[in-house]
Amino acid sequence: MIRPHFRGTPVTTMLTAEERVRLDAARLEGFDACHRDTVEDVLRDLRHQRAQLVIVSTGYCQHAGDAARIARVVREFPQVPTVALISQSDRGTARAVLTLGQCGIRTLVDIRDPAGWAELRNLLYTEHSVSLRQRAVALVSMDLAGVSQGARNFFEVLFAVAPRTGTIRSLADGLQVMPSTLMSRFFRATLPPPRKYLSYARLVFAARLLENPGLSVSLVSLRLGYSSAQSFGRHVRILLGLRASEFRSRYDADGMLQRFRDELILQHRDSWLHFDPLVTIRGGRRITRRQMEHQHDDN
Repeated sequence: MIRPHFRGTPVTTMLTAEERVRLDAARLEGFDACHRDTVEDVLRDLRHQRAQLVIVSTGYCQHAGDAARIARVVREFPQVPTVALISQSDRGTARAVLTLGQCGIRTLVDIRDPAGWAELRNLLYTEHSVSLRQRAVALVSMDLAGVSQGARNFFEVLFAVAPRTGTIRSLADGLQVMPSTLMSRFFRATLPPPRKYLSYARLVFAARLLENPGLSVSLVSLRLGYSSAQSFGRHVRILLGLRASEFRSRYDADGMLQRFRDELILQHRDSWLHFDPLVTIRGGRRITRRQMEHQHDDN
């Protein structure tokens, strides 16, 4: 099976044929809909992170007659917003609305009225407007108000690369410094090593994925670039002294992010206020990487 290529936020739908045509014609900018025929197809999209939003209609619910499996989508992937859609009114609509509510869907949009399409657009943007990465950077920035631009850049890059890799080289490349230089600067500032910041940040994203019961520890491990579930388990045990199953039951993303902030930010706030990871000291003067490059070019 060939994976679909999404240029915007991927949305998986369970709609009738007529509703699919109407949704495609609406051209929801920034979102790319992938229509599925079965709940199993939707679950497959969710397991492989090919859906960040789900739309299911009362029309589909009436024809599919598979409420228990629709409930499974909501139950196993609570961090993926699911929206119910009404496009028609007939004898079965009220029952379908009740069924979707019993499945755990709490958001309903009526597109029988033209204003419903605007409501759907606003809802989709609201549901997906703030990512975990943005939330993490915002909270750390609040904790470290007044720090250098280099420090702010460090955390922006940190949370950008954390879901993809655990290597210091990737982090250093994003900051445009040598890995050895980055590590030595943290050492001189008496801060925890940058590898620990990266490792904790990765666990924040792992905790978010593990909030979805439909994702196994093995699948989450592979998605985050660990070689195996065993490798992920060792990583968690070394950092937190917990088994992977204990980590899953004890921490959600907010809880792990709070631990990141408590141990790596708030305990070291004074050091961060006087530290810029992108600046070196030479002859008592602070020199940025760009200035060093200019000096090299002049020579």
